[in-house]
Amino acid sequence: MLKNVEELYPEKGSERALQGLYLQQELRAEISASAESFVYANFISSLDGRIAVPHADGNLTVPASISNRRDWRLFQELAVQADIVLSSGRYLREYAQDRAQEILRIYDDPSLSDLADWRLSHGLDRYPPIAVISASLNFPLPEALIADGRKVVIITTEDASDSRIREFSDRGLTVIRGGKTQVTGDAAIKGLRELGYQLIYSAAGPRVLHLLLEGKVLDRLYLTFAARILGGDPFSTILAGPLLAQPAELSLRHLYLDRSAPGEGGQLFAAYDLMS
Repeated sequence: MLKNVEELYPEKGSERALQGLYLQQELRAEISASAESFVYANFISSLDGRIAVPHADGNLTVPASISNRRDWRLFQELAVQADIVLSSGRYLREYAQDRAQEILRIYDDPSLSDLADWRLSHGLDRYPPIAVISASLNFPLPEALIADGRKVVIITTEDASDSRIREFSDRGLTVIRGGKTQVTGDAAIKGLRELGYQLIYSAAGPRVLHLLLEGKVLDRLYLTFAARILGGDPFSTILAGPLLAQPAELSLRHLYLDRSAPGEGGQLFAAYDLMS
C-alpha cells in the first residue's frame, strides 16, 4: 500500500492517496470543443532546477538522487490517460544506448498492472501510440516501439529526407510534416489533432517543451520538486532553447507534499495551468 500525500493547495491539510492521484483528474474532460486538444508535460527536478546530470559516458541522464518510484507512479498515471505520447529522435538514440528512462514499455512493471487494466477498461490499446519529433530523422527504431502493431507517428519537416520518410512509411509508420526547416509546436499539435489525437502527453525533454511553449499549445505542466540540491555542470533544466518571445504565464492548480519520498525532505507534486 502506497503511503498518502498531504494536500497543500487548493485545500490544505487533507490526505490523499498517492495511487490514483492523477488518474482522478480525468484529463479527457479538459478537452473543449474550442481547443480540440489538451497538451500536458511532466518533469522531476531538484530544488536547484536540475533535471539531468552527467552520466559516466559523458552524456546527461536523470539524476538517480531524485528519481523515485512514487514520482514514477504519477508519471505513468499521466501516460496511461494519453491518446499519444510525445517523444523525440534524441530520446530514441539514448534508448538504443540503454541510458534513457523507459517510456515505451510502460506498465510492464507488475506494480503498475492496474494501469494497463485501466486503459483496457476504457477501450484503449494497452500502450498509447508514440509520436517522435525529429527534423533529421537520424534515429534507430527499437523493436519495443513497433511491436504488436503499435501506432507510431513521426513528426518531421517539409525538407526532410524523402528516402528516409519512405523507409518509415514502408514499415507502417505515419509521417507528418510539422514545419519547414524545424518542427514547430503549433504545427506538430495541429498535425496530431488532424490524425484524431486529442489528449497529448509530452514525455520528451526540455527542447520539446520549448517548442510547445513557443507554439502556445501547452495546457498544463506537471512538476515534481525533490527536496535536494545537486549542483554540477552542465546545468540542465526543464527548458532549453532561445528566450521566449513572451514569458509563459502559469497558474498553480494543485500542490501536494509527499513525505515518503527518499531522503529527509520528501518531494512536492505541483501542476500549473497555462494562462491564455
